[in-house]
Amino acid sequence: MTRKLLIYCFVSLLMLGCSSDDDNDKDLDKPSIDMSGSNASPQNCVILYRGESFPFRAIFSDTQELGNYNIEIHNNFDHHSHSTDNVECDLEPKKNPIKAFVYNQDYSIPAGKTIFDADIEIAIPADVDTGDYHFMVRVTDKAGWQELKAVSLKIKDRNQD
Repeated sequence: MTRKLLIYCFVSLLMLGCSSDDDNDKDLDKPSIDMSGSNASPQNCVILYRGESFPFRAIFSDTQELGNYNIEIHNNFDHHSHSTDNVECDLEPKKNPIKAFVYNQDYSIPAGKTIFDADIEIAIPADVDTGDYHFMVRVTDKAGWQELKAVSLKIKDRNQD
């Protein structure tokens, strides 16, 4: 019995000594999206114009390593909400889409980056429905954690009030 107890204790100590420190290196933090600077775009409640382009500018950061990001734009003609902002934008009356602007694009972030300045141009087709839209950006880090930022925007004709 004593021999079995000694073997059990030895095996237990051996297993404890072999445990990995990988838990200390695991990324348990979500990445962040900073769209608060004076250069950040688009801002909540902005008016954009069909047939024109607008910049997307934000700063992504993570404690370990960034992975990629996605931009999605879709109509808000039914007044649903994704807002991550406290500001409520004025909405046009509800309507059914005829040719709504839909944009969904993934972008890579170079390997090893913990901070990344996103800066791209997005073209709005000239023939899409005007009205209320949502602009959503998601950043994912290498560990799979994700953060979302959503803003409301309006697409109009340049000559529309």
